[in-house]
Amino acid sequence: MDVASGTLKPAGQKPAALTIEGLSLEFPTYAGAIKALDDVTIEIGTSEIVGLVGESGCGKSVTTMAATRLLPEGRYRVTAGSIRLFGRDPFAMGETELQDVRGKLVSTIFQEPMNALNPTIRIGKQLVGVIQRHEAVSEAEAERTARGILKDMLIGEPERIMKAYPFELSGGMRQRVLIAMAFSCNPGLIIADEPTTALDVTVQAVILRLILDRAKRTGTSVVFISHNIAVVSQLCDRLYVMYAGRIVESGPTRAVLEAPQHPYTQALLRCLPERVEPKAELEAIPGTVPNLLDPPQGCFYRPRCPEANDQCLAKPPSVATAPGHLVACWRRGAIQPSSIMSEATL
Repeated sequence: MDVASGTLKPAGQKPAALTIEGLSLEFPTYAGAIKALDDVTIEIGTSEIVGLVGESGCGKSVTTMAATRLLPEGRYRVTAGSIRLFGRDPFAMGETELQDVRGKLVSTIFQEPMNALNPTIRIGKQLVGVIQRHEAVSEAEAERTARGILKDMLIGEPERIMKAYPFELSGGMRQRVLIAMAFSCNPGLIIADEPTTALDVTVQAVILRLILDRAKRTGTSVVFISHNIAVVSQLCDRLYVMYAGRIVESGPTRAVLEAPQHPYTQALLRCLPERVEPKAELEAIPGTVPNLLDPPQGCFYRPRCPEANDQCLAKPPSVATAPGHLVACWRRGAIQPSSIMSEATL
């Protein structure tokens, strides 16, 4: 039985795009170790689109950066667990092999388009450089590929964009260039880390649709990282809800959102602006994410949870409440399926 998805894997099936099992990670500091991840288990299947949601500081980006070894070397410790990218251990790779994997097997779309591109190099040269780094093609062939994928990103004048510097483009246009760069070598996995955070609402939907359409057309797996549960509800096959470095709920997107079992998932849904009448006050989750230098005993959500009792002083196990639907909560039996999702227009 697959721990993350609750499904049986047929014999001979291709390895998952990303498998993280029981990963615990900490950042040493003078004040002590920041326990950033605690027993995180995630699986992203081939051609699957999965959401990873939670408040800022919950460990979403750290999880994927650890998987691609983008965290600063020597500044963190993996204390337990394992990671596999298409069946390969990134921590067993040398620097050259790791550089080959990044961009070819897995690419990342970073959340800040203003800073992710080199401001001193023209867009075309940056795109061509990435393609030639991973594909055995001539410069002319790489340029044709770059122009073609810019057209796929609904950029009407790819020739002009290729000659432009990043600072000459709008934020939305730069984000399209980053998406084009991520897809340029046909990777098996795309990590989209808050790809619309810096963009206005009118551009966000277009950017998300571009990623989704391209991924489905090429069979690329995608991890969408977001604090906005409404965004992932429209895009993802499955959903992981993360809190303070732990996975607190996971399962098929509809199952999680239509019948959220964990109090934190329920609270995130209650905070959606779509549920609030015009001019009414938005609901907020009381308290803050705990200090992971000294996290609370037992369930990390306990200090903020209205359902907490003495049993919550022990770490809750992750148990199935339905096929493929896992929740880490001692009071799961007392929590009834909620109509929160139906009350929101997602």
